Amino acid sequence: MTLYQIKPLFQSLLRPTMFWLHKHHFTANHITLAALALSLITGLLLILVPQPIVFLLLPIVLFVRMAFNALDGMLAREYNQVTHLGAILNEIGDVISDMALYSPFLFLPYSNTPLVMLMLFGAVLTEFCGLLAQTISGIRSYAGPLGKSDRALFFGLWGIVIAIHPQWMQWNNILWGVAVILIFWTAINRCRSVFPPGAKK
Repeated sequence: MTLYQIKPLFQSLLRPTMFWLHKHHFTANHITLAALALSLITGLLLILVPQPIVFLLLPIVLFVRMAFNALDGMLAREYNQVTHLGAILNEIGDVISDMALYSPFLFLPYSNTPLVMLMLFGAVLTEFCGLLAQTISGIRSYAGPLGKSDRALFFGLWGIVIAIHPQWMQWNNILWGVAVILIFWTAINRCRSVFPPGAKK
């Protein structure tokens, strides 16, 4: 089970926004770049202003980024804006955005640096494995349990906890450890998705 499975419902809610964006001459690549810029600015702010209350921005920005990610795909498909450049921006933008938004965890009290680095590496690995599955089978894998959307919910909720109860940061490393396990489980599931049931591996 992964949040990616509710994507069609999320897209239907965003459809009026997509029409408005197209009417005002915004393209899919504009939205992709806007999501990237928003992530970079937010990540920098979280690093430069190390106050727990600032982490309330994290769930808000993660939600907006998720909406932008859905909108750029909808614009690309429905208005014939699918391009090689768009595909490159989308994939690279997702990875850079993840690094920007989750790197501030390195600077939180009680955070174990190698553990956070492993978590960031795993986030990149899951996207690589999803693309690898597409290279092999022709179908991009979005298997969970901790894909991009699931990570946004997971870390966004923790951002709220940090802002409201800063003392709970003493549990940071437990959360990072759970995330590492779920992220690498996700990478394995995405690699396994290329094998049909019963096929020789």
